Amino acid sequence: MRTVVLASTSPYRLQLMRQLGIQFHVSAPLYEEHIDQRVAPELLVKHLAGHKAKSLKERYPDALIIGADQVFVSSRGAIMGKPGTIENAVEQLRDMSGRSHTFYTGLSVFDSASGHSLTDLSTYTVTLRKLTLEQIRSYVERENPLDCAGSFKIEGLGITLMERMEGDDYTTLIGLPLIKLTNLLLQMGMKIP
Repeated sequence: MRTVVLASTSPYRLQLMRQLGIQFHVSAPLYEEHIDQRVAPELLVKHLAGHKAKSLKERYPDALIIGADQVFVSSRGAIMGKPGTIENAVEQLRDMSGRSHTFYTGLSVFDSASGHSLTDLSTYTVTLRKLTLEQIRSYVERENPLDCAGSFKIEGLGITLMERMEGDDYTTLIGLPLIKLTNLLLQMGMKIP
């Protein structure tokens, strides 16, 4: 069985990865992500995911290394990632309130022994209900979603903010599209239960 590495510090991706029932290591990528507003979100997340995976090739010279990254486009047209602060989280949710938003999650599996990589993209659209500032502040205070693109945790209270969700794989919204990841790992010769 090949060594599998998740190049991520995300506890949410770690939790999702465990669902696959395979043994894996977790390591922080040695790549500092930068959101370039000039690049289409579809290309940006694939680029970031690929660089995260490849950044660990020296540390893991014979492994399948998984990288992932996620952004969404605000109603003002800006590519957004994690809010980082309470103020930014409140602003993101205010901007998202009552509107539909598409999340883009890039996924890359890099074979550090051969140099071969497979990269894909998954999207998921959410429509938030119309929220008051009081509801937004209460939510942010309770869940502290500062490390989540879109400032909500769909696997927690974030579901209460939603009016509608659309997509092929809800794990895309959490940051690691497991259906696509399974397919990429199978293509790389992994045996998935």
